[in-house]
Amino acid sequence: QVQLVESGGGLVQPGGSLRLSCAASGFNLDSYVIGWFRQAPGKEREGVTCISSSGGSISYLPSVKGRFTISRDNGKNTVYLQMNNLKPEDTAVYYCARGSRSYDCRVNPTEFGLWGQGTQVTVSS
Repeated sequence: QVQLVESGGGLVQPGGSLRLSCAASGFNLDSYVIGWFRQAPGKEREGVTCISSSGGSISYLPSVKGRFTISRDNGKNTVYLQMNNLKPEDTAVYYCARGSRSYDCRVNPTEFGLWGQGTQVTVSS
């Protein structure tokens, strides 16, 4: 089946690190824009980062730039989100999503149609 499954979330102290995984089934994720989004209770879903098909273009939410890194492992058909120096305001459910086959990407939820179930990230002391 065509789906995305996130994993790797959990509880971490401020300043700590987590690596989230987004495993694709039923399609080759290298052929699509893949994005990471997050949603905290009572807040709208916001784009965190995206990587274009073939990995030629990457965008980041300004507040995570320099701390988060998106990458692909085509052999595992998986996209990762490495999150370093985590802050309490990073607490949210994190989702990966599939967009178009574009060689460019923008962090815009309306451009993504296939979503994973999400994984909870909690940053607290």
